Amino acid sequence: MRVLFVCLGNICRSPTAEGVFRRLLEERGLAHRVEVDSCGIGDWHVGKAPDPRTREAAARRGIDLSGLRARQLADADFAHFDYLLAMDHDNLAAMRARAPVEVDAHLGLFLEFAGLPDRAVPDPYFGGEQGFEEVLDLVEQGARGLLAELVRRLEARP
Repeated sequence: MRVLFVCLGNICRSPTAEGVFRRLLEERGLAHRVEVDSCGIGDWHVGKAPDPRTREAAARRGIDLSGLRARQLADADFAHFDYLLAMDHDNLAAMRARAPVEVDAHLGLFLEFAGLPDRAVPDPYFGGEQGFEEVLDLVEQGARGLLAELVRRLEARP
C-alpha cells in the first residue's frame, strides 16, 4: 500500500501528514507494509526542509520532521501510489488536471478519511502559531481515519 500526501509547497501540511501517518503506522507495527511520502504541487521549495514552525509544532507532539525534504509532484506518482491525498480543493484540482486518464489511484481530499469530505486542511504559512496546531489536530484526525481504512484493506488481502 502506498500513500502520497499533497499540498502546495510541501513544507507545511503534507510533511506534517507524512510525519503523523508514519508515527501511527509505526505504533501499529505496519510501517513495513505501507509506503508514505509527501510532495507539493509547486517547485518553490524543492530540496528544503519543512518550515521551522511546522517542525517545531510537530516536535511538541513527538514527531520529528527534520529528515524530510520537499519535492514536487511527478507524473510517475500517479502510477506508483494507491492514494494521492490533497490537503485542499485547489491542490486536488491541480492533481486531477495532471492525472492521466487511466489512473487507478484514489485521488481525493485527505480529510475525507476524517469524516470531513468537503473540509480542507488550511494552509498555516501566513498565519500564526495556532494555525500549525490546527493543522496537526486535523491531520491527526485524518490520519486515524486513513489508518482504519488501510487496515481494513490490508486485512482483506490474502
